Amino acid sequence: MRSNLAGPRLLLRRLREVMAEPITAQERLDKIVVLIAANVVAEVCSVYILRADGVLELYATEGLKAEAVHQASLRVGQGLVGLIAAEARPLNLPNARAHPGFAYLPETGEEEYNSFLGVPILRAGRTLGVLVVQNKSHRTYLEDEVEAMQTTAMVIAEMVAAGELEAIAQKGTGLDLSRPIHAIGVALSEGVGLGHVVLHEPRVVVTNLIAEDTDKESHRLEAAINRLRLSIDDLLSSGEIAAIGEHRDVLEAYRMFANDRGWIRKIEEAIRNGLTAEAAVEKVQSDMRARMLRQTDPYLRERLHDLDDLAHRLIRELMGRQHGPLASELPQDAIIVARNMGAAELLDYGRDRIRGLVLEEGGPTSHVTIVARALGIPTVGQVDDIVSLADAGDAIIVDGEAGEVYLRPATDVENAYAEKVRFRARRQAQYRRLRNKPSVTKDGVEISLQMNAGLLVDLPHLAEAGAAGVGLFRTELQFMVASSFPRMREQQAQYEQVLDAADGKPITFRSLDIGGDKVLPYLRAIQEENPAMGWRALRLGLDRPGLLRTQMRALLKAAAGRELKLMFPMVAEVDEFLKAKSLVEREIKHLRRHNHAVPETIRLGVMIEVPSLLFQLDELLHHVDFVSVGSNDLFQFFCAVDRGNTRVSERFDPINLAFLRALKTIVDAANRAHIPVTLCGELAGRPLEAMALIGLGYRDLSMSPASLGPVKAMLRSLDAGRLSARLLPRLEPGHPETNIREFLLRFASDMDVAL
Repeated sequence: MRSNLAGPRLLLRRLREVMAEPITAQERLDKIVVLIAANVVAEVCSVYILRADGVLELYATEGLKAEAVHQASLRVGQGLVGLIAAEARPLNLPNARAHPGFAYLPETGEEEYNSFLGVPILRAGRTLGVLVVQNKSHRTYLEDEVEAMQTTAMVIAEMVAAGELEAIAQKGTGLDLSRPIHAIGVALSEGVGLGHVVLHEPRVVVTNLIAEDTDKESHRLEAAINRLRLSIDDLLSSGEIAAIGEHRDVLEAYRMFANDRGWIRKIEEAIRNGLTAEAAVEKVQSDMRARMLRQTDPYLRERLHDLDDLAHRLIRELMGRQHGPLASELPQDAIIVARNMGAAELLDYGRDRIRGLVLEEGGPTSHVTIVARALGIPTVGQVDDIVSLADAGDAIIVDGEAGEVYLRPATDVENAYAEKVRFRARRQAQYRRLRNKPSVTKDGVEISLQMNAGLLVDLPHLAEAGAAGVGLFRTELQFMVASSFPRMREQQAQYEQVLDAADGKPITFRSLDIGGDKVLPYLRAIQEENPAMGWRALRLGLDRPGLLRTQMRALLKAAAGRELKLMFPMVAEVDEFLKAKSLVEREIKHLRRHNHAVPETIRLGVMIEVPSLLFQLDELLHHVDFVSVGSNDLFQFFCAVDRGNTRVSERFDPINLAFLRALKTIVDAANRAHIPVTLCGELAGRPLEAMALIGLGYRDLSMSPASLGPVKAMLRSLDAGRLSARLLPRLEPGHPETNIREFLLRFASDMDVAL
């Protein structure tokens, strides 16, 4: 049987009139089901809306018993309606009762109906409800009728998203779109943030759904696709994109989809059925997202992300919207939610308004994580589908310590976290009061506490936290946030500003640690099986001496008349340091030859982070002015544990017996040679672990600014001599107690050490 109306276009025109009427949400839904029933010549049309408790409630019907509205319900997965909600795809049956999933609801009076067509009500691929038509006759609904149903479902989805149906929800049964969500991810940067969602690449809300002129909409789509294709082609042909690498792969995927006729044909068909161009793109993408989200193949899910990005770009192109929110539109308590983002993009937001960061991807060593950690922004990564679950303005909590995210949190959860934030603030106030107190243990041992930094915005923490200096300045962060390779003068200006901001306090610069997993977008990426152990840091610098010499010259000129303290990362043998030292000496001669001032004092050192140096310590210490233990990488290589791999990163305790013995070997050798030794990295920033380091003999620690207060509070309550007397015997072979962490916790408890 064919529809007796002109199909989707006429239905959409009638729907537009209904949507414009000044009536209640219930009256609007009641009129919509009547319209649909007439359009597809159905005896029944019903709307089920998904509640926060996972129940599909009958919200409106034409043909079933009126008293069943807001009374009849099915769980997701129960019956045909529940099956559509669970699988997010239409179901078109000539004999519904014969389907194994059929479930009869006696209160509705639907027993006399046979044919059944149901479509999911989708928004951004997320199921919000189900729209159903039924007939007594055995029939299969036509394609244009299915299309009309899907288009109407899109209109209802926008009613749900706009909050219009909340007014007619039964007391105590909120809608699924507003239900609280507790998501588990990976903790990337410590801290707790409460605020409101800001989508990094916000979905443009399409409010103009129904087309006045479908031919005009088709021309708009064609023009927007052409502009999109040209912009992608321009990016791929520009010299700013490396010939190979991840950035090019993503753009190639965009180009493939932008030229995919099947995808474009579906959008054109939706326009012919009466949607505006932007609404057609949203409808097709929502349908595709709902299907692909049910796929388990990671490759297909990755392609979904590419197609999502492209669809959002196309919608913005059609609506003339810029890419990303305006800074002035940011709330004061912004929690950025993104699939992923670059380090420079995070800095564009302005630190004063950001309270947290949530990523669908992102790992401990990704660029944006490193910058977020440097800025003290609580961050959680690898949170599945958070971008599609969140809407701009939603309340959200980021727990960067437990790796948890609470979207639209319940009141009790919000109150508990608000108290946690207040407690942290009180503790931070206590730590600030220690800022000018001496960093000395109870038994008079002086411990130098320095901070790690990498950007100019970090330097105010020197005074705020009372750090003795910067024990590790990561120079690569300047390169990671730049759009092109910083020239020598730009580097020099940056280093001069850093030295000026330090106001005479010592700064230890680390030469470029790029390569491996720290790929710069404007440099050609090298695919490696084990990037952490590959062509990176000093290895890259010695093979490409132009990069290293440019940085050395910039540092030498910036530190003219002052002290320059510089160390080289990823050194595996003494000869590598000697080669780097000769490059520095060559640059000093060059500057003097051209009458340029040079630093008054130059001290060169090495980061000990490759285990092979443990067996060359005496030779190494003969040549260097100082050493710094890079505890993060040293532990990673020592225990063969990839710290970016969540399956193994927590497998071994960093204060295990073997690793502590290695750290003791380093500090003993440095003391014998009268060479200063610092330890920087996460190990130094945790009070219990810092206590272990002091017990081993370390007297110079460098950590994140946020860790300075807790570590100082610990050491001021510690008797270092008593700790060493009890700890060191436990490192000797044959000692019965091998669990060092348990011993340290017991010692801290017995001696009232503040942890």
